[in-house]
Amino acid sequence: MSSPLLCVSRLTKRFGARVAVDACSLDVSEGEIVVIIGPSGCGKTTLLRCINHLETPTAGTVTLRGATIAGSERELPLLRRRIGFVFQRFNLFHHLTALDNVAIGPERVLGLPRAEARRLARAKLDRVLMTDHVDKRPAQLSGGQQQRVAIARSLAMAPELILFDEPTSALDPELVTEVLDVMKSLALEHMTMIVVTHEMSFAGQVADRVLFMDAGAFVEEGSPAQMFSSPTQERTSRFLSHLLR
Repeated sequence: MSSPLLCVSRLTKRFGARVAVDACSLDVSEGEIVVIIGPSGCGKTTLLRCINHLETPTAGTVTLRGATIAGSERELPLLRRRIGFVFQRFNLFHHLTALDNVAIGPERVLGLPRAEARRLARAKLDRVLMTDHVDKRPAQLSGGQQQRVAIARSLAMAPELILFDEPTSALDPELVTEVLDVMKSLALEHMTMIVVTHEMSFAGQVADRVLFMDAGAFVEEGSPAQMFSSPTQERTSRFLSHLLR
């Protein structure tokens, strides 16, 4: 049996006396899609941010193909770039076009020549159906279009894993589908993903595993069918009864 792509071992994050992530462990295989659900404020976003060290964990380890995601200010970016991150609020550079938002990482971080970085960026924008919008700035794009640019930006760095932090929660309902369709297409291409979401239909269609998180800890995990139809923990059942109502 092959080793997991990602190993999260007893990851803990404290903010003063508050424990935001409480000794969470998770192995993710290459090509696997893991969906994390749970109430607001339960630690899901902090967990993702600790996985790629946007937040420094208080304790525990994260390894990607055996390499520990940690180290000096010089070493850490080299490891972190292997893990893509799609944020809830897009985090695009407002003064740059869609094309330049996607090209800036390959050019400045990967060291590609400007022309090559822009060719790569155009290809990734094509991949997320943004061909007709490459020269627009974020203010000229809908929320769904901005999120697709953000996904293209992540793909342009050739990540081994992408973390999605509630990628549709800031979108108007009519724009959610266009983002989820892109994510479903990535799932079909066996992109390894950890997705924090409240979109249960999406989770049911693409997830290999669903984990329920509450009060900073993993409470239960299982297949979408098992989790949604017959959860074993009362906390999971109570949460899903409100979400699936």
